[in-house]
Amino acid sequence: FDDLREGMARPGHFRGVATIVAKLLNIVQPRRAYFGQKDAAQCVLIKRLVHDLDMDVEVKIMRTIRESDGLAMSSRNAYLNEEQRKAAGIIFKSLTAALELFEAAFAGNLPMDANIISETVVGILETEPLVEKIEYVAVDSKETMEPLKEIGPEGAIVSIAVMVGNVRLIDNFVL
Repeated sequence: FDDLREGMARPGHFRGVATIVAKLLNIVQPRRAYFGQKDAAQCVLIKRLVHDLDMDVEVKIMRTIRESDGLAMSSRNAYLNEEQRKAAGIIFKSLTAALELFEAAFAGNLPMDANIISETVVGILETEPLVEKIEYVAVDSKETMEPLKEIGPEGAIVSIAVMVGNVRLIDNFVL
């Protein structure tokens, strides 16, 4: 996972996640384990870990819990000042636009160029001056997190990482 976009941004992070989650699941031996969708790559990693190690646990991925304006809940949100917090709502708006584009394309059962999604998201994010840096906008496979050139009826994950002030925020939508 270190060669994926989020892995490049956080070297070694996913190795640590895999180690900790494997230890936890081996010690507790739950029948089900629940994880939040907010970190999409982490969810894919955990599913793969459980499969590859033949762990007898059902992994359930739960929807991201959001603030009233759609911003994904995160402890990092507390580091945003009032103006930055308001501006961070653009993240949800950009991901919603991606979902709407995808749904419109598949109303006619047409495959979609992934660049259309990423360019739309970037274009919306760029309208907010307090988004100081767009680290990435990724359109990836829901199963592997590998980049997609085209989105078929199976959908994709659109993930983003941006800097609002000095706070790094991540979010994603499953299409």
